Amino acid sequence: MELSASVQRGFQTLADPGSFDSNAFALLLRAAFQSLLDAQADEAVLDHPDLKHIDPVVLKHCHAAAATYILEAGKHGADKSTLSTYLEDCKFDPERIELFCTEYQNNKNSLEILLGSIGRSLPHITDVSWRLEYQIKTNQLNKMYRPAYLVTLNVENTDSQSYPEISFSCNMEQLQDLVGKLKDASKSLERATQL
Repeated sequence: MELSASVQRGFQTLADPGSFDSNAFALLLRAAFQSLLDAQADEAVLDHPDLKHIDPVVLKHCHAAAATYILEAGKHGADKSTLSTYLEDCKFDPERIELFCTEYQNNKNSLEILLGSIGRSLPHITDVSWRLEYQIKTNQLNKMYRPAYLVTLNVENTDSQSYPEISFSCNMEQLQDLVGKLKDASKSLERATQL
């Protein structure tokens, strides 16, 4: 697991008992898990009275660092020994390491479900349908007499097995531009596969 220097600094600040006492550490750790796993969570999780004495900038930096590390650990399927090793390198004391590992184990399944729902690939276009629309008047009753195309792309998202539709409207020039760009992309792909 490689974390940016900013995340490492935030994590080391979180490990410092002078910056975060045991109670504040536990609150911030729970807040980090809650903000990742609960879609209804908001910034109010950081407004706990026991966290008021900490500079808000430092608090948010450490919260982001903890959330980043939690996501990276979940992404790599880290076990307790991997977590402990990294936390020891960041100068966490044994009590904080144990608390972090316990909280991580309690939320590991939910975290894996969350990460699995994000997906790993872009949707694939499975079908295209279109129809010609002819606008005669606007909302202000001005005459228009302008053709437009309503295009619907049927896509398949392989990660979630969903089949949403993407719809848009365009005029003749925009449609010709889109078709031209798709032909260019197709030719580029053919050239790349022939090499």
